[in-house]
Amino acid sequence: MENIINGLKTNRAFAFSSFLVLILLGIAVAAPLIAPYDPLEATMKHAYLPPSAEHLFGTDKLGRDCFSRILYGASYSLSSVLILVAVIFVVGTSLGVLAGYFGGKVDTVIMRISDMMISFPGMILAIAIAGILGGSLLNAIIALTIVTWTKYARLARSMVLKIKKRDFVEAAVVNGGKPTHILWQHIVPNILPLMVITAAADIGAMMMELAGLSFLGFGSQPPAPEWGLMLNEGRQQLQTAPWLMIFPGLAIFLTVVVFNLWGDALRDVLDPRQED
Repeated sequence: MENIINGLKTNRAFAFSSFLVLILLGIAVAAPLIAPYDPLEATMKHAYLPPSAEHLFGTDKLGRDCFSRILYGASYSLSSVLILVAVIFVVGTSLGVLAGYFGGKVDTVIMRISDMMISFPGMILAIAIAGILGGSLLNAIIALTIVTWTKYARLARSMVLKIKKRDFVEAAVVNGGKPTHILWQHIVPNILPLMVITAAADIGAMMMELAGLSFLGFGSQPPAPEWGLMLNEGRQQLQTAPWLMIFPGLAIFLTVVVFNLWGDALRDVLDPRQED
């Protein structure tokens, strides 16, 4: 936390990108107050209206205001991707720590499962899993967690293998420290910064993959105001009503760029390799 506060004071890129992230989160939280219309209210006589002063981003095939749907979509999409990254972070890091610290059969089982998952193309496997489970946001999160946790597990394991050979860990073992105490007091605090950096840098990529599953029909289902789903709904009217794809696509693009910039800046602030 101290490093983050210092970074906000001294690192302009981190301060600026953090400001942009806060704006996005603020929009997501305040969407019900900002949105001029109900994102789910259909008015057929207003279908396919182009952008205007009354409807800034136009309307869709059901006459729903696209601006309101994109604002609500910020809440829907951001909350979904943050939950996804948090689940992947906890599952992958926990399994990697267990594999690296205890070794033996635990390490063998976890790493062989990891190798098996890595042998398949990630997005193809996620589509297959989501297709088997059925199209829903929860199932999309489960599918992406299954195919992505291996990255965190392997990274955490490699770091634990290095740290547990250090003198302070060996001293804790000699003094009779219990495994749980050693893990929480010596191992986890030392790997946490790099794992957090990895998770922050993955937010943009996970948003793209989650939106991709929704676009293909394996994620969020109608009438949810989710950006990937909105792209899917507007693709058939690309020539006659291009705003149905332009504005949700722009929302995804800007959000991914902002979180990628923030992840890169956070790496400069927290990466222990930057310390003297």
